Amino acid sequence: MKKSRSLKAIVCILASAGVCLIANQAHAQAATGAPILKAAAACNFKVWSRGVNYQKGDIVLYQANGQYYKLVNVGTNGSDGTDPTISTWYWAPTTCDGGSSPGNGTDFPLSRATFEQMFPTRNSFYTYDGLVGALKSYPDFAGEASQDVRKQEIAAFLANVSHETGGLVYIRESNQANWNSYCSSGNCGGKQYYGRGPMQLSWDYNYKAAGDALGLNLLGNPDWVATDATISWATAIWFWMTQSGAGTMTPHQAMASGRGFGETIRSINGSLECNGRNPAQVQSRVDAYKRFVGLLGTTTGSGPTGC
Repeated sequence: MKKSRSLKAIVCILASAGVCLIANQAHAQAATGAPILKAAAACNFKVWSRGVNYQKGDIVLYQANGQYYKLVNVGTNGSDGTDPTISTWYWAPTTCDGGSSPGNGTDFPLSRATFEQMFPTRNSFYTYDGLVGALKSYPDFAGEASQDVRKQEIAAFLANVSHETGGLVYIRESNQANWNSYCSSGNCGGKQYYGRGPMQLSWDYNYKAAGDALGLNLLGNPDWVATDATISWATAIWFWMTQSGAGTMTPHQAMASGRGFGETIRSINGSLECNGRNPAQVQSRVDAYKRFVGLLGTTTGSGPTGC
């Protein structure tokens, strides 16, 4: 993905370029004191994120006050990016104590054994349990009705993550000379917001946005992304579910709507790779996606795989 000062582009140069990522297993396994992500309630809600257009009937958790809201009226673009606590015509308070179980529950179609097959040389920091724990924050991830679409979304997510981290090997940005470069205000109190985790979260405002969505103080504790596996995975899923980058939709929306794997590449790093800019990088992602859908026992789907 491109580096920019936008919430929509939060990662650094690709691992394959050899300039962005660093494996730091010993440091990653150190004790962190990081909080535990809370499990989702029984009903199928989404964590509200600013700028996301929700659809009628969606239930969101507004983490600033811990309340749930249901979208009861829509505008031109669904919720039109409105705030549930302000736009009462769009949103109505609701409860979240029943309903359908999240799609990532016991029917989550990625087994530990398959995960190990996908990443035989991964850094031990990136655990299967950490991934499963992170799913609690976004129950709609891989929650489609079709089992094949669920598998395709998991494969697409992991294929992109694999490309960004050299097969789940790298945790931190390798160019340590840049570690103090990601402070938008010019003074971040000694905190460093360089790329960390499966999607290489970078810049202070992106740590804040991801932390706000996850109910974590990542602005004050950025190293949680490199030292707590569940939090690290959760920041990657946050991007996948809420950010559209150079594309017109989030990667989750691309897979759930059948637009194809190629649209996930566009959202993640389209400005640097798509439309012929870097076909080798695109092909690397596509190759990983094809391998992963094969391991999951499904196809690539009807949408284009390239961009």
